[in-house]
Amino acid sequence: MKAALLALSIAQFLVALDYSIIYVALPSIGSGLGLPPERLQWVVSAYAVFFASFLVVGGRAADLTGPRRLFLGALGLFGAGSLAAGLAGDQWLLVASRAAQGIGAAALTPAMLALIGAAFPAGPVRSRALAIWGAIGAVGLAAGVLIGGVLTAALSWRWVFFVNVPLILVTVALALRVLPAGERTHASVRRLNIPGAALFTGAVLFLVAALTQAAVDGWTSASCLGCLAAAVALGTAWTAYDRRPAATALIPPALLRIRSLAGASTMSALYMASVGAEFFLITLFLQNVWGYGPLGAGIAFLPLALSVVAGNLVTGRLAGSWGIRPTLATGFAVGAAGLALLGLGTSGSDYWTAVLPGLLVSGLGQGMAFAGMYIAGTKDVPDSDQGTASAVLTTTQYTGGAMGLAVLVLVLGDAPGSGAFGRAYALTAVLALVAAAVALRALTPRAASTGADAGGER
Repeated sequence: MKAALLALSIAQFLVALDYSIIYVALPSIGSGLGLPPERLQWVVSAYAVFFASFLVVGGRAADLTGPRRLFLGALGLFGAGSLAAGLAGDQWLLVASRAAQGIGAAALTPAMLALIGAAFPAGPVRSRALAIWGAIGAVGLAAGVLIGGVLTAALSWRWVFFVNVPLILVTVALALRVLPAGERTHASVRRLNIPGAALFTGAVLFLVAALTQAAVDGWTSASCLGCLAAAVALGTAWTAYDRRPAATALIPPALLRIRSLAGASTMSALYMASVGAEFFLITLFLQNVWGYGPLGAGIAFLPLALSVVAGNLVTGRLAGSWGIRPTLATGFAVGAAGLALLGLGTSGSDYWTAVLPGLLVSGLGQGMAFAGMYIAGTKDVPDSDQGTASAVLTTTQYTGGAMGLAVLVLVLGDAPGSGAFGRAYALTAVLALVAAAVALRALTPRAASTGADAGGER
């Protein structure tokens, strides 16, 4: 089981890494390909848009066609996208390659969680595996900025994509040896509900695209309003199609009535819009306001990565005595305090006093919150729907991230200074506090038992 968890953890690290590794490299990508800032946004957004759009489809495919087959295919697509992005000679090939990475990651995530559900028995053992897997994801988000800075400064921005390829080869080799094969049947293909999947994917795709266009052209622009209208139309059509008596629902209605899943989904959206957005804010602040280079900005994130690990270790102890409900609330509250410290630090000029304290505190909150969301969200879900439930959680996470990014770009304006960054940090701190309130409101003491079990295992 350790080898299986290692393979799944490497894949999780890659998915999280590729969301954050790009930030420090953006100025170098812009210079290398001659891209203005508004077009650079699509290098980030293409990954998030296609990731969020294809997650539930991937989750249902993992449940119906076998997670191992989907896992291996998704790794292949992710690797091909990484290689193509590193070789890209123009904006559109780079954006298309990032979209392929996003689709691959969207299939990987639910397949990974379904494989954890299959490989580890329910209870303390599975909770501990989920905690480790989730912590690796949080570390990947934090380490991505550091790794991106080192690779961009030492080699080239292209290596932020090439670095994925050897890791993928190692993961495929491990997966072929240690993961269960699973079976695929024609009945499973028929039950996948391809029309419903296409309508749902289109609705989410246009919704996230609308949020991205709002950040570039404004909320009242034709591109933003057009994408919103398309999202509403496709979402309405999907709802009507899925409710037909003969249809096999893409998201089983019973899942939508699980209180712990609904609460964790809301928290995952707020997580990415609050503590998850600090990667974007800190990178821009250090490079555009303080004049840091890629390597300096990447190294500046190292304390954050270490603090995230520490936060996960604290979570194991706290969940054992408190349960996951108060532990999650505490994690988000600590994250909010760290974001507030970063906001106060925008008026300073010294990294050690203006940035470092906020990084340490917010990282602690991140580590406490990330794994706990998945433990709480999947505890009451039947094993047969684990892939779909995990996809719902991650869809809300990255949709929330796209929404948060769009709003933050509007708050920062065209030429942001210290005051604008202070206001942006204040907004993210408020969102983290809202997530803490959701944890206390939506999760019940019964949902906390899994966290307690996980803690007892440590």
